[in-house]
Amino acid sequence: MAISNDLLSSTLYSIRDGEVDELYKKVAFLDGVKKAGGIEKISGGIKIQRPLSIQEHSTITQLATGYEPVSLAVNDVLRPAIYDWSDFVAPIVVTKREEMENSGEYAVVKIVEARMKSVMGMLRRELNKQILVGNSTVLTSVNTLNGSSAGGTGFLEPRATTAQTNIVGGISKVTFPVPGWLNQFSNGAVTADFMTNLYNMYIAANAVAPMGDISHLILSQGALARYRKELFDVQRFIDTKTLDGGRMGLAFNGALAESDPEMGFNTGVVGETLDAYMLNYDGIKLVFHNDGDFAVSPFEHISGTTARSAQLYVKCQLVADFLGGQAVGVNLQ
Repeated sequence: MAISNDLLSSTLYSIRDGEVDELYKKVAFLDGVKKAGGIEKISGGIKIQRPLSIQEHSTITQLATGYEPVSLAVNDVLRPAIYDWSDFVAPIVVTKREEMENSGEYAVVKIVEARMKSVMGMLRRELNKQILVGNSTVLTSVNTLNGSSAGGTGFLEPRATTAQTNIVGGISKVTFPVPGWLNQFSNGAVTADFMTNLYNMYIAANAVAPMGDISHLILSQGALARYRKELFDVQRFIDTKTLDGGRMGLAFNGALAESDPEMGFNTGVVGETLDAYMLNYDGIKLVFHNDGDFAVSPFEHISGTTARSAQLYVKCQLVADFLGGQAVGVNLQ
């Protein structure tokens, strides 16, 4: 019996949610942003706008006698950070030859399931790489946390607040050097003690975060090994529940601390590696279009061929609401 397009499509729909859940199990950023509620969905718009309060609205007049003139000089405190959407798609294809060569009534369904897993795995790895490192050759329109390039658009810069120059969402850190738009930074080459570096970043980030606490600590494999060594006698674990099959995860001040194979990359400075992102997911969000959250299209025959295909479509973007509550650490291994 021939397998209809409707049956293949329903197969994809039924396993899609399971595959999306798996997407957040094996890549650190996507894992953490979902767990901490950092995923947002919106219904449309040509661009994504995030209102920021980056100036004081008015000035204070001290009254000595009560007859002093009151300054009425005011600023428009709200300015929108504007982000372009990133759209990408990957096909899931099965040919007539494959269908005929695979005996059994539902063998082709198994092929489709395997292709779905393969495509989802490819997309999740590529999206995760672009967000953490920014070196994807395909998803170049997805914003990145990596702000190594001076004057670039990466969110978190591996340099002191006084030296940060990037433009995020169209808002320049040079033009508006306010605490909420400058990320925290620590360098293990300057401060040798590993835990001192982590706590310096943590305290500085929480001091200017308008809401929430550190949600996630993403480390290089070397930095996580160093953290485990530092806490050998007093290791702190939390239950990651469904995120990691019920196994226990190492924590930092209540936030999940885990490694990602993409971390530990060179920042562009000789001998300097980026080993840690300390993230507050109240200030950094991954925004999906309602109809672009790894959406699966129906199977259709491809004109002029014996194949039929479906498409896995994503419309998303990484956005920032405040950067002061975030931190980046280098040379921590």
